[in-house]
Amino acid sequence: MAETYEQQPSQPMTAEGRYSQLETQRSPALTRARDAAELTIPALLPRESASDATELYTPFQSVGARGVNNLAAKLLLALFPPGSSFFRLTVDAFALDELVKDNEEVRQEIESALAKVERAVNTRLEQKAARPILSEAFKHLIVTGNGLLQILKSGSMKFHSLACYVVKRDAVGEPVEIIVREGLSRKTLPPAAAAIVAAESDGKEDKDTTDIIYLYTWIRRQENGSQKVHQEICGKPIPGTEGTYAAGKSAWLPLRWQRVVGMDYGRGHAEEYIGDLRSLESLSQAIVDFAANAAKVVWLVDEGGVTMKSKLEKAPSGAVIDGNKKDVTTLSMEKFPDFQVVKATANDIEHRLEQAFLLNSSIQRQAERVTAEEIRFMAGELEQALGGTYSVLAAELQHPLVVRLMAVMQKAGELPHLPEKLVSPQIVTGLDGLGRSSNVMKLDLLLAGVAQTFGPEAVEEYVSVGVYIQQKADALALEIDNGLIRTEEEVQKARQQRAQQALLEKAVPPGIKAMSDQALAAQQPPAGAAQ
Repeated sequence: MAETYEQQPSQPMTAEGRYSQLETQRSPALTRARDAAELTIPALLPRESASDATELYTPFQSVGARGVNNLAAKLLLALFPPGSSFFRLTVDAFALDELVKDNEEVRQEIESALAKVERAVNTRLEQKAARPILSEAFKHLIVTGNGLLQILKSGSMKFHSLACYVVKRDAVGEPVEIIVREGLSRKTLPPAAAAIVAAESDGKEDKDTTDIIYLYTWIRRQENGSQKVHQEICGKPIPGTEGTYAAGKSAWLPLRWQRVVGMDYGRGHAEEYIGDLRSLESLSQAIVDFAANAAKVVWLVDEGGVTMKSKLEKAPSGAVIDGNKKDVTTLSMEKFPDFQVVKATANDIEHRLEQAFLLNSSIQRQAERVTAEEIRFMAGELEQALGGTYSVLAAELQHPLVVRLMAVMQKAGELPHLPEKLVSPQIVTGLDGLGRSSNVMKLDLLLAGVAQTFGPEAVEEYVSVGVYIQQKADALALEIDNGLIRTEEEVQKARQQRAQQALLEKAVPPGIKAMSDQALAAQQPPAGAAQ
């Protein structure tokens, strides 16, 4: 039986009280996340009680920030490619065969209708400016490992950082309970919530309106898999906020970067490399301090010499004064060889971090000639390391996002209701995209191997060009049914026309052909003549 959380009548519990209980379990994850944010992008998850006026810590190195921004951009493009759908609606194979019954026109109509639904969902995603929110979510996942994505009734999105919510999961990692805490001012409270706050404060309207009042949203899973939700403020339920989400169609998606069995919160990508980030931070600070000290110029003057310090200090550039150069020297730090070791160690750590965050500078070796194919191969090798992350995000972000958006649009009458047992979304980016890239590489390696072993003639003799183009287009997720590629019949017709033209040219004697060419040239107007 699925694990659920039920409030006991004998032990009434408010959302605020339950939040305080689960907040203790979240504390270690929040501490780790803030440590990682401090070494990458401190503004993502500042320390507790920080405000707009708080001066955040400034790291001595920028590798962490560059890596997070780069990896978040790559994830956004890989999982939600612009101009292309990240999912496909598929029909159960047996049900589709029963509907089609060898009628290809019916099959094409079904596929066309499903493609129209796909385009409508992707258009809604773009219209609601989902990319900035998703980019923010990816940055939080990379640094903190956790984040909560809320899909509003309008289809828009809202992101909550780890400091704003708590979650409880069952043994398989499914969320059982989520509580979100939002700090609002009195002016921004909904009318029903404002009425409760006014009643709790004895109706004193002159109270400071800048006070932060916490609004709690409590989501709990039921026995049948659905989720109940309501909101509370000042320990009181807000009327009209009660609701239920059908199983699999929740508007609240608690995301994780890396799933850990038996834990309610995930681990971030930056946490996996926190040792290198800390080491690079310390070494970078040491290098900066050394450079600042090395740039300081201090003159040392021999007190027993003939050179006077006062004249030396006041002398402008190019002046001539009495003195002996042996009496004057500069303070020098004889630590340069030692800091060469420090710099080399920092460079090694920086290179490892660049590889971990898929920065392009990490895949190009230091050499005079580095081929583009070598760079593409190494970049593909690094990206395949994200296969596990892609699978987690497909299950916890992409698939629930599609299901929720379709439910919202169907409720608004913008999409037809599809039979859920027959039609289901299939994610075609991320891990599936890595598989297609691998298929493209294997296909090209096969042809290259055949050509190298048996010669180009064997490829021309045994390989069907049309089938190769179709398979490669499928591997690249390209639709080529728009007449771009000729059919086999069109190819044969073009070959016949070229053969007939060649026969005609051979049949005409050279002399006649030359006279015909001269006649055609005479009919053409001279250059520059009016047409």
